[in-house]
Amino acid sequence: MTRPVRVLVATAVPAERDAVALAFLSEQREVRVPGAELRRITTSGARWDLLAAGVGPAAAATGAASALTAADLDGAPYDLVVSAGIAGGFVPLAPVGSLVVADAITVADLGAQGGDDDPDGFLPVTALGFGTVTHLPPAHLVREAAAAIGCPAGTVLTVSTVTGSAGRAAALRARHPGALAEAMEGFGVAEAAAAHGRPVLEVRAVSNPVGPRDRDAWRIGDALAALTTAFGKCAPALERWEQA
Repeated sequence: MTRPVRVLVATAVPAERDAVALAFLSEQREVRVPGAELRRITTSGARWDLLAAGVGPAAAATGAASALTAADLDGAPYDLVVSAGIAGGFVPLAPVGSLVVADAITVADLGAQGGDDDPDGFLPVTALGFGTVTHLPPAHLVREAAAAIGCPAGTVLTVSTVTGSAGRAAALRARHPGALAEAMEGFGVAEAAAAHGRPVLEVRAVSNPVGPRDRDAWRIGDALAALTTAFGKCAPALERWEQA
């Protein structure tokens, strides 16, 4: 690629966006696009646009799609889309404070529950004959990013309701044995990226274990600091990205 790579990084909230921004020493400026404001950072290898798209898959999809469309209309399309932020981790694979890279971005609660004879059953939307439940980031990009960060790669689940019980955590692990973490935006960002024909990656920092809700045990500050560290380490690998 003869020009710098253009990367859109979508987080849920400004605190996550700002944590990513701290990984860069380059000058930053605000750029308005329809329906959103981007934090733009230009390095020697890339143009990074950081977007706080909103909480949940719908807001994430809408925000990312708006930014992607604006870039296309401006004649400067993105080469890569990254979903980033904090997440719940499935212990012991992803303890609090650790980092994960998604090799699969899967929506965990889009489908149908079982009937009275199968109250714990769940049918993904694909089993109902339509839709998509998983997006796969480019395998070699996943390997390079995970190696640069020094973290595992595995499934990151997208949920609309954060898990708050041991029973639901166990059910998710049974349905998704490769899951490392759950968050609320990755699938929405991936849907927007796919609609525009762009590759997607997801990077998460673990702030709490998936399971019984114990807000006092969350380590959001530590997770945000880990997110900064993650982008400080993986940015060079992402800047080398070339879409086939």
